[in-house]
Amino acid sequence: MSKRDYYEVLGVSKSASKDEIKKAYRKLSKQYHPDINKEPDAADKFKEIAEAYEVLSDDQKKAHYDQFGHTDPNQGFGGGADFGGGFGGFEDIFNTFFGGGGGSRRRDPNAPRQGADLQYTMTVSFEEAAFGKETDIEIPREETCETCSGSGAKPGTKPETCQHCQGSGQLNVEQNTPFGRIVNRRTCHYCNGTGKEIKHKCSTCGGKGKVQKRKKIHVKIPAGIDDGQQLRMAGQGEAGFNGGPAGDLYVVFQVRQHEFFERDGDDIYCEMPITFVQASLGDEIEVPALNGKVKLKVPAGTQTGKKFRLKGKGIPNVRGYGVGDQYIIVRIITPTKLSDKQKQLLKEFAELSGTSPIGEHEESFFSKVKRAFKSE
Repeated sequence: MSKRDYYEVLGVSKSASKDEIKKAYRKLSKQYHPDINKEPDAADKFKEIAEAYEVLSDDQKKAHYDQFGHTDPNQGFGGGADFGGGFGGFEDIFNTFFGGGGGSRRRDPNAPRQGADLQYTMTVSFEEAAFGKETDIEIPREETCETCSGSGAKPGTKPETCQHCQGSGQLNVEQNTPFGRIVNRRTCHYCNGTGKEIKHKCSTCGGKGKVQKRKKIHVKIPAGIDDGQQLRMAGQGEAGFNGGPAGDLYVVFQVRQHEFFERDGDDIYCEMPITFVQASLGDEIEVPALNGKVKLKVPAGTQTGKKFRLKGKGIPNVRGYGVGDQYIIVRIITPTKLSDKQKQLLKEFAELSGTSPIGEHEESFFSKVKRAFKSE
């Protein structure tokens, strides 16, 4: 089955910016992460998304992909006419028609290679994201088999050089084309490109050289981490190959919403209800903050929607660049149930203020609206 277009996988256009590509990747990786999504094909989709992001987030790989697509120009022309199975590499063609010319570049199957990176999604509370936290997580990952030290061979034996590819990990397959017989390189299916044959396999790992384990890892969540941000833990991914370094672990954070605070960068916002009397006469009120309660002076004559700033009461910047602020937006609450005495006092207040009682005011207001329409 042919691979899907990487832009189609992430749902972005070819002109998408790096930020747009990153946002699309974060959204889809959360949606199809195997730890969250239990659909049968979620793991395959997650791998496809990660592969697409790995290419499109790298300028060099992206430029290569935009030019050649999924076709490797070192393995064939691709995208052109199909002449009985496809061409081999450029140097294979030169070898066929001109009898040689330069050595082809091959990856040494025995060279050390870095292990795969892993991703873990962690959900934290609003406060944990603000102040940071230390915790332990368990992740499934492949580790080097201790029985065979990663060789895949039974203790006391060693892997042998593959007799079919002579240790190169590739086989030369001859093909007939309209231009003659050409040589096409293919991964050796006898040794799966490793260049080695294991005649006596390790009983613990079955010849793979790796075993699946659950690893406990201590994570220090930095103060100020935000939703969608990730923490890289070097060397905590899967084991490398042929003595290569382990991959990295990326912890992606999901921050739960707070029932009172809303976050905007390093600042936090909240709404605080006050009474008509407090707004009119002024008052000193207690306001919830992330680290307790603070006093706020409400000046007389405060209008609903007024915004107050508490400097340095927000969230610490995750990179250590200071602390954000807290903003309080006051909302004047209108009482829904009044006693007869309260109603009478409000009417007296209206008279002293030089305004009409509520009913008369409403009647006057609607009369003005009617006259405005009649005058048109």
